[in-house]
Amino acid sequence: MSAQLVADLRVADRVQAAFTAEPGEVLAIIGPNGAGKSSLLHAIAGLVDVEGSAHLGGTDLLATPVRERRVGLVFQGQLLFPHLTALDNVAFGRRARGEDRRSAESVGREWLERFGIAELADRRPRELSGGQAQRVAIARALATDPDVLLLDEPFTGLDVSVQMALRIELGQHLRDFAGITLLVTHDAIDALTLADRVLVLDHGQVAQVGRPAEVAAEPRTPHVARLVGLNLVPDGDDLMAFTPDAVTVSLAEPEGSSRLRWKGQIATLAPHGDAVRLLVHASPDLLADVTPAAATELQLVPGCEVWLSAKATAVSRYGAREAGR
Repeated sequence: MSAQLVADLRVADRVQAAFTAEPGEVLAIIGPNGAGKSSLLHAIAGLVDVEGSAHLGGTDLLATPVRERRVGLVFQGQLLFPHLTALDNVAFGRRARGEDRRSAESVGREWLERFGIAELADRRPRELSGGQAQRVAIARALATDPDVLLLDEPFTGLDVSVQMALRIELGQHLRDFAGITLLVTHDAIDALTLADRVLVLDHGQVAQVGRPAEVAAEPRTPHVARLVGLNLVPDGDDLMAFTPDAVTVSLAEPEGSSRLRWKGQIATLAPHGDAVRLLVHASPDLLADVTPAAATELQLVPGCEVWLSAKATAVSRYGAREAGR
């Protein structure tokens, strides 16, 4: 069944979020630690107590017993059954529904083949690398033909090269998946490359929803701004966003009415490509990129008081709240 998900969920005092997701859509859920991202997924899966509503087409998910929900869940950390082989792990969901072993294993082998790990069918989880184990975990979730696929930071703990390869593979499988995918991630790359839309949670509330490029261009929370490498400054009813390389650093207060300015103390300096990136404790905290030569000339070190400025023409201004929100 391919149907729209319409949810309005309240999980204790951690989350109160209303959202929709369409068949075939990948909805990325991002936000700072403690924002309620995993709680939202666990509510859909039936793993936590929840109030509110969640309807998948004509099905009331919250009134449906957990074992009968057509939901696939991939946890952080490649959580596989340690006593089962890779094949038995993938076939587990179908076997739990009462499907005969031969049929369930046939589907399991097909999914292992799709992920390019058919030769690992007889291995136990302890004999698998992190990337191999996570491929098995994702295959296990998809093998049950779920209506909703829940991915809770599926690349956490993997080497960067493994993350890149698995991200590409997962994207290919999600393009063929007719159901709804909810992807919790802390990585902007995941949201930009895998998601059709992004839902931003902040303090348990929905702060922003939109297409990845829209959210990246006009972030409405400091967390998202940092993810996409932007500075974000509130200004009355508006927000101002600008890149670190649009910021000029000086020891004296800059002149000129066309410049926005802030004073603060350097917290950290770190190489960033060909530049040196400064984190400055101003109001609010801001990022600035300077050349190594400028950092040396100005004798920039942690604790140094500096002025930051940006031309008004380099700043994007937009409403602090989305239309209709």
